[in-house]
Amino acid sequence: MATLALALFFALLAIAVAHALWGLRIWWPWSDERSLARTVVGAPNIEKMPPSYQCMAVAAVMFLLAALTLLLGGISRTLWLADWALTSVGTAASAIFILRGIVGYLPFWAKITPEQPFRRYDQRMYSPLSITLGVGMYLLSQSFVAAGTG
Repeated sequence: MATLALALFFALLAIAVAHALWGLRIWWPWSDERSLARTVVGAPNIEKMPPSYQCMAVAAVMFLLAALTLLLGGISRTLWLADWALTSVGTAASAIFILRGIVGYLPFWAKITPEQPFRRYDQRMYSPLSITLGVGMYLLSQSFVAAGTG
């Protein structure tokens, strides 16, 4: 499970870093705000990225979830958080990621996020990645329970 934990850790870390950069108003890897917003948000006629605090909030959550994967994978330990809490948060995160992935394929989501290239990326990359992260987080959480630590 350590390999899965590390794979999830680095994927979530990359997502966190990207959101932190956007929160700092660095439009990496795009050259302008409008292109980035149309690629990662996809709302109708979007011209600007969400406010910095929203990007930073997503970055913080992703950093915490990245750390959680190390805990669930047995790579790191904590003395201040109960094992049942780690398992519960991991299972909840799993469900949220899987639901986000599924939503990306539903017609109502296409109406809410019609901009290209977001639509295309959501179907080919964002939704599959969300489902993969969710399944991985679920496997880690269940492994943690099976090991008798959760």
